[in-house]
Amino acid sequence: MNRLLLLLLALFILPSGLAYGAGIPAVTVISNPDGGQEYTITLQVLALMTALSFIPAIVIMMTSFTRIVIVLSILRQAMGLQQAPSNQIIIGLSLFMSLFIMTPVLDKINENALQPYMNEEISTMAAFEQAQLPIREFMLSQTRDKDIATFLEISGRQDINSAEETPMVILIPAFITSELKTAFQIGFMLFIPFLVLDLVVASVLMAMGMMMLSPMIVSLPFKLMLFVLVDGWSLVMGTLATSFGLGS
Repeated sequence: MNRLLLLLLALFILPSGLAYGAGIPAVTVISNPDGGQEYTITLQVLALMTALSFIPAIVIMMTSFTRIVIVLSILRQAMGLQQAPSNQIIIGLSLFMSLFIMTPVLDKINENALQPYMNEEISTMAAFEQAQLPIREFMLSQTRDKDIATFLEISGRQDINSAEETPMVILIPAFITSELKTAFQIGFMLFIPFLVLDLVVASVLMAMGMMMLSPMIVSLPFKLMLFVLVDGWSLVMGTLATSFGLGS
């Protein structure tokens, strides 16, 4: 029985292998007149599919997403809310805010890399290099020199004299470190008003002898009312947008 299965499997595989063997070679490198190299469509599709698996990491680590989602999470914690807004809403809002903030960068990538590549004016590698420039410019504008110097010191690189020469392997962790610090700074400023309100409510309850009543339950409606009265969502979104240089 096992031999029969192996024979049937061979009958199905061998013709397919022969057919593929007579087709287009999977690996072919073509030399361009300018000295560059162009790869076959098979390799390009393989590289594209591999790159698609890194899209979540690129969105999180190389855009404004990290700062926004951390600030919104801290804001929810400061208000004393557990599931409102939910994680799905926070992530969705962070994604669309990131798209809004990153639109100028995406426009430059489309103009300088994607459209010339689609029109066959530049090669794949040239398009990839052109696409890196706007992202590098955005990341450098949001990264502190101290964080870049820290990772340069850790890596032991001595051949880099300016921030513009920083390779992506060093720039990305430095950018994330700066984003985390900025996000916690903004979150701290958002936390203070709600913390003060909690202290006031707790002091009033203690003065009234209502020690068994949780101050969080009493202060929550006041925090919601305060946040709505000052148009908190617009202020938070505006602060996040301006923190990336938009509108300034």
